[in-house]
Amino acid sequence: MAEENKYTFENEEYRQTYWHTCSHIMAQAVKRLWPEVKLAIGPSIKEGWYYDMLAPFAFTPEHMDQIEAEMKKICKENLKIERFELPRPEAIKFMQEREEPFKVELINDLPEGEPISFYKQGEFTDLCAGPHLDFTGRVKHNAFKLLTCNSAYWRGDSKRETLQRIYGIAFTKKEDLQVYLDRIEEAKKRDHRKLGKELGLFAFRDEAPGFPFYLPKGMVLQNTLIDYWRQIHKKYDYLEISTPQIMKRTLWETSGHWDHYKENMYTTVIEDEDYAIKPMNCPGSILVYDLEPHSYRDLPLGRVHRHEISGALHGMFRVRCFTQDDAHILLAKEQIQGEVVRITKLIDEVYNVFGLPYKIVLSTMPEDHIGTRGDWEKAEAALADAITSIGKTYEINPGDGAFYGPKLDFHVTDCLGRVWQCGTIQLDYQLPGRFDLEYTDSNSEKQTPVMIHRVVYGSIERFIGVITEHFAGAFPTWLSPVQVKILPVTDRAIEYADGIKDKLTDQGFRVEVDKRNEKTGRKIRDAQLEKVPYMIVVGDRDIEAATLAPRHRSEGDLGTMSYDQFLAILKDDVDNKKIK
Repeated sequence: MAEENKYTFENEEYRQTYWHTCSHIMAQAVKRLWPEVKLAIGPSIKEGWYYDMLAPFAFTPEHMDQIEAEMKKICKENLKIERFELPRPEAIKFMQEREEPFKVELINDLPEGEPISFYKQGEFTDLCAGPHLDFTGRVKHNAFKLLTCNSAYWRGDSKRETLQRIYGIAFTKKEDLQVYLDRIEEAKKRDHRKLGKELGLFAFRDEAPGFPFYLPKGMVLQNTLIDYWRQIHKKYDYLEISTPQIMKRTLWETSGHWDHYKENMYTTVIEDEDYAIKPMNCPGSILVYDLEPHSYRDLPLGRVHRHEISGALHGMFRVRCFTQDDAHILLAKEQIQGEVVRITKLIDEVYNVFGLPYKIVLSTMPEDHIGTRGDWEKAEAALADAITSIGKTYEINPGDGAFYGPKLDFHVTDCLGRVWQCGTIQLDYQLPGRFDLEYTDSNSEKQTPVMIHRVVYGSIERFIGVITEHFAGAFPTWLSPVQVKILPVTDRAIEYADGIKDKLTDQGFRVEVDKRNEKTGRKIRDAQLEKVPYMIVVGDRDIEAATLAPRHRSEGDLGTMSYDQFLAILKDDVDNKKIK
C-alpha cells in the first residue's frame, strides 16, 4: 500500500478501522439517547458496520434519524479514543456495574490469558479488541448513513434473546456516500424478488417457504440456462447422470456429512432405518464411479447432476431446494493441474457470455475438517499452481474451505459492483479414500484417485437471481422468455401478425401477439415494462408492403424492413448470445 493511500479507503485496514469506529460512535449515540438499551456486538463488515442491541422498543425510522443526529454531535465533539486493559475480574465488574449482561458473557467466554481491552471516548466505554481511529472527529459528520434495522438472535441462537441490528455505512467524502446511496436505490429497483413477480418468472408461497414456484416464463428462463449449460458441457466432454434424492444414513456417515453437515440435512425414517435427503451430490457420484473398475486411461471422469437442499431463505438467493450444476471428476494426482485449468477455461467462457467479470479466491483449511494437514497443504498448492500456470491471480480466504478440501471460489461482479460467489473448484483428497475407490495405474498397481467437485452457475436458482438483478430483468435476447412481441394496430392486422409469429416460431424463437383491444401506445408501454427485446408494430401499410417495423427496447425504432432482414438481426443476437 502506497504511503499516500495509507489513510484512505484504498487501504482496507483503514477502511475497516474507520467503520469499526463508526459502530462505537453509533452505540454511544444510542446510549446517550436511551441509557436502558443493552449493547451486544458491533463489528465492521464488508460494507459498513452493524451493532446488535436489546431495546425495550422497536427502532423506527424516526429513532434512526435521532441516532444519526447524535452521532454527528459526537463527531463534532472530536472525542479522544483511548484503549486500556483490565484483568478479568475487574473487567467483569466494570461491565456488571454498567448493567451490560452481553458484555459480561463475552468476557467470561474469552480464553484464559487473553488480553481484555476496552476503548473509551468521552463518557462511553466499550469492550473491544480494536483497532479504532484516534479521535471521533476523524469520521466525517456529513458522510455516514444508518441504513436498516433488522432482528438478530444473540450469538445466532434462536433460543436466545432477539436483538435489533442497526446497519450503517460511512465514507470519507459526502460525494462517495451519495454514490453509494444511489447504488442502493438502483439495487432496490433491480431486486429479483420484485422483478420475478412483475415479469411472471417465479413466486413464493407461505405454504412452501423457501421452495420457489416457477411460472411459465420462469421455466423458459431456467430451461434456456440449462440448455446452454448442456451445450457448453458437451463441448468439454462431460457426461450427465442422475442419482437418488434419498439415501441411507450409512452413506452420509462414510462421506463425513453426517458428522459435519447434519444440521443442514433433512432426514427421514424408512422401515426403521435412517435416511437423508441429499444435501450434496458427491456421495451419489462416488457410488456411480464404484459400479465398475477403472484404469488410469478412464481418468479424469466428469459427472454432472443436480438437486440439493439448503436453508436460510432470501428469495432465489437462499432457498431450501435448488438445482445445482455440479460435476464430480475422479482423477490421478498428476492430472490435477490440467483439469483445473480446463475447468477454469469453461467457467471463464460461461461468465463472459453473461458479461460478468470475476476474481478467484483460494479458500484454505477450516477448523472443522477431515484429513491431515499434509494432504491439505498438497491440495492447496495444487490449486494455486494450476491458477498461476495460466497467468491468473487469486486472493486467499483463510479457513473457508469445505470440510473435505480447499477450493477456488469464483466471485462475479454485477453491473452495480456487487460481488456474488457462484462457481467453485474444490479439490478433495478425502472422500475417495473413505469410500475405498481405486483405479489401476500404468504399472498395473491399485491407486486411490482424488476428486474435484465443481460448479459453474452454483445453483440455477441463485444464478437466476444474480442475472435478474444484473440485467434488471432485461435479459439478452437469447435468454429472454419472450423474444419478440407483435403488436397489431387494428383487428385487420391480427392475421398478418399471427403469420409472422408462426414463421418466427418455426425458426425456434419465442413470440407472442398482443391481441388486446388497446391503443398501440399502451401495448408498446406494456411490452417495455415486460422488458421484451423486440416489438413489431404492424398496421395496414405493413400488410400492403409485406414489411415489418421492429422496435428494440433500448435502441428504439429500427426502421422498416423485410421479414428476412429482421430474421437475420434476431438470429445474430441469439446465435452470438449478444448482450443488449
